[in-house]
Amino acid sequence: METIIIIGNGISGITAARHIRKLSDKRIIVISAETEHFFSRTALMYVYMGHMQYEHIKPYEDWFWGKNRIELMRAFVTKVNPETKEITLDNIRNLKYDKLIIATGSKPNKFGWPGQDLHGVQGLYSKQDLDLLEVNAPNRDICRRAVIVGGGLIGIELAEMLRSRDIPVTFLVREDSFWDGVLPDGDSKMINEHIREHHIDLKLKTNLVEILDDGHGKVKAVTTDQGQSIPCDLVGLTPGVSPNIDFLKDSGIEMGRGVKVNRYLETNKPDIYAIGDCAEQHEPIGNRRPIEAVWYTGRMMGETVAQTLCNNRSEYKPGHWFNSAKFLDIEYQTYGWVFSSGGMKDYEAQFHWRHPSEKICITVSYDKNDGKFLGINTFGIRMRHEVFDRWLTEYAHVNDVMSHLADANFDPEFYAHYEADIIAAYNDHAGVELKAQKANRNSIFQHQS
Repeated sequence: METIIIIGNGISGITAARHIRKLSDKRIIVISAETEHFFSRTALMYVYMGHMQYEHIKPYEDWFWGKNRIELMRAFVTKVNPETKEITLDNIRNLKYDKLIIATGSKPNKFGWPGQDLHGVQGLYSKQDLDLLEVNAPNRDICRRAVIVGGGLIGIELAEMLRSRDIPVTFLVREDSFWDGVLPDGDSKMINEHIREHHIDLKLKTNLVEILDDGHGKVKAVTTDQGQSIPCDLVGLTPGVSPNIDFLKDSGIEMGRGVKVNRYLETNKPDIYAIGDCAEQHEPIGNRRPIEAVWYTGRMMGETVAQTLCNNRSEYKPGHWFNSAKFLDIEYQTYGWVFSSGGMKDYEAQFHWRHPSEKICITVSYDKNDGKFLGINTFGIRMRHEVFDRWLTEYAHVNDVMSHLADANFDPEFYAHYEADIIAAYNDHAGVELKAQKANRNSIFQHQS
């Protein structure tokens, strides 16, 4: 019987395992050093905040794996030998494979800051990080102030978690505005305001210089390039992540920042594949980055590689870009391409609308030459993925998209409060006289089917 070994039990590896089992009777072994069972990484914050128990964030009951003949092993892979088709576990024993899938995900970045290895300094990525946070910051008595370094999604999640326990937070962001390498100016400015309204001390254009030792190996303060010294008991390092691939350095598997793969997720070594956060495309797919640390692309890669391993060699085709997140209590969605103000393409124009009092806004991107709709960011308004996906596929004109936004809105009654203002602002922006069209829900469901 052919043996498939999957290193990593995150969304990519587990999706691959599940789909291989649906398609075949191959032996499947999933190896992870992090946890016994797959869990939803994006839900870790809700365990700390008390909304869920750890058991609740495991999508499958523990019996699921045995019933589906997916063998789980708790071990650390220390070496891969493509020539002998073996992996080494914990530097002790070897396992043979016929096919190998590398799905080891990411690890938090560290940039060599003095003091970064002190007690009380940590990231927020793994189950171990969550457990450590309960030690370092169980309450305000133990953690009188936290400093978070790095202005991305993990940083804002950690800030929200700590504030849920009334722990004061200082947030160091090196950019001029929060996440301004991704968001247009109007979107980023609104999030800056929202962060501060949640009593988070947001310090923009500020870099960490050093983490200071209390004399007993624990953090006592940080210093910044603005000449500040900030006393703290916790330093959360959240300046992004990198592929978790150090164990492959002597394997002969081609690597850049991640494991290099072609469009079929194949590495340069026969019968070895890489998926998820640790995989790096030789050539980017469209405007996508070569490495995408995104939940849904990891899942899609798992489904794709399962087809290939079950005699249906399939190309990875992620389709139109989309993503979603939360900035504290503001829901964020993005469909297509809406570049940051500093990264806008020569052909790109943007329309931004923001509600005068509520934290609600949209930014629409379009080609200023032919009016083609390129993408949209929404904050505080939920939209339907399938509608925007269709508009992007059909190269819809931005005027048609704007006049039919009600079709895409998840909650028409909610959207109706803002629809007239959005259309009026767009008409002023574009010099047109559009009228909002009544939502045609039937057409959406026809396209869904």
